[in-house]
Amino acid sequence: MGGWRARGPGRGAAVRRCGQGALLACAAWTAGWVLAGALLLRAHPGVLSERCTDEKSRRILAALCRDYRAGALAGDLCEDLCVAGRLRYRGCLHYEPGKKVLQADWRGRPVVLKSKSEAFSSFQPLGSLGGEAEEGGPDVPEAELLLMAAGQVKNALGLELPNGSLGPLWPGRRGARWRAQLASAWALLQQEEYVYLSLLQGLSRHVLPVLGSCGHFYAVELLAAGGPQHGALFPLGEAAGGPRGGQGRAKAVGDIALSFLDMVNHFHSDFSHRLHLCDIKPENFAIRSDLTVSGWGVGRAVGSVQTGGWQDCPELTAHPAFPQVICDKIFRHWFSAPLKSSAVSFQLQLQLRDAVRECADSPRAAPSVFWKLRRLLQAAQRELQGAEK
Repeated sequence: MGGWRARGPGRGAAVRRCGQGALLACAAWTAGWVLAGALLLRAHPGVLSERCTDEKSRRILAALCRDYRAGALAGDLCEDLCVAGRLRYRGCLHYEPGKKVLQADWRGRPVVLKSKSEAFSSFQPLGSLGGEAEEGGPDVPEAELLLMAAGQVKNALGLELPNGSLGPLWPGRRGARWRAQLASAWALLQQEEYVYLSLLQGLSRHVLPVLGSCGHFYAVELLAAGGPQHGALFPLGEAAGGPRGGQGRAKAVGDIALSFLDMVNHFHSDFSHRLHLCDIKPENFAIRSDLTVSGWGVGRAVGSVQTGGWQDCPELTAHPAFPQVICDKIFRHWFSAPLKSSAVSFQLQLQLRDAVRECADSPRAAPSVFWKLRRLLQAAQRELQGAEK
C-alpha cells in the first residue's frame, strides 16, 4: 500500500501537467480563432451583418408607416407609401451597418429607398423637439433652426453654407405636421449622402436627383451599378452590342472614362469649395443610358482640405489626389492591357496605358496628367469614330 501511496502523487502531478498543457493548447487555439475572426471582421465588416430579407425589409417599412400615422414623421412620399399604395416595395438590395437600400416601384418607375439606419428613432433627435409642442411646431426662431441645419451640413460635408442655400434641405414654412417635417428633415440631415445629393440637385449632371422622402428614407432613381461582375466594370447595355463588337465596347468605355474626368473637373472647379467623393469604387457609381457617370452610391462627399483633414475619407488620406483614386480603382482595369478588337492605334493605346499608370502611381498627380489623359481619350474616340465611317 505504501508503494502505491508513494507513486500516487507523482502520477497525479503528471496528470495535472498534462491537463495544464492541454488547457494552454486549447487557450492558444481559441485565441488564434478569435484573432482570425477579428481580422476578418476588420477587413469585411458586413460579414456578420443581418441578412437582406424581404421579411425584415417589410417590417422596416411597416414601422415607418406606423410612425407616419402616429404623426412622428412626414415626407412627400409617405402618402404614396403608407396610404395610396403607389410606392410599392420590390426587394432588398443592401442591408448592412450604415446602409439600408430597398428597391421599390413608384408610380411605375423603379426607384431605390435609402437610409443609414432602419429605425427613425435611431437618429439623434433635434433637441428642441424634446418637449411637448402644439401642432404648429416648437416655438424656435427660424434663424436658430437654420443655424443648426448649417452646422449639421458642416459636420457632414465640411462645408460652410449661407442659410439661403439650405432650401433643398429645409421643410419650408410652418404649418400642418411641421413638427414631424422638422424631425424628418433633421434625420435626413444626419445622412451625408442625402445632404450631398440634395445640395447638388440641378447643379450637376453627375448627381442623381432626390425624388422625395418619407421620414429618414429618401428615394433616388434605380440605376445598374458597377462591379466586378461586369467585364467592363459597368453594364454597357446596347452601347457595346451590334456589329461593332469590341469596337463598340471600346468606344463606350472611352465615353465613360471621359465622363469620369468631366465629373472630377466639375467637382474641383465649379464650386466655391472643392468636393471630393469618398468610398470610390465601381459599385458606388452607375451609368445612365447616355453613358454619363452618376455617383449614386458614394458614401459621402467632403469639402476641400481648407475645411479640415481627410480623416473621414481614408482613400484620400492615403491618396490625396481625387483623380488618382479613380485612375487606380477604375481606369487601371480598362487601360492596363491593349483594347480588344479596337481600331485605336497601338501607339495611342500605349500612351494611354502609361498615362493611367502615371496618374494611379503618383502620390499627387499633377494637373498635367489629368489633361494628358483627357487629350489621349479624346484622340482615341476620334480614331474609333473614324473607323465607323
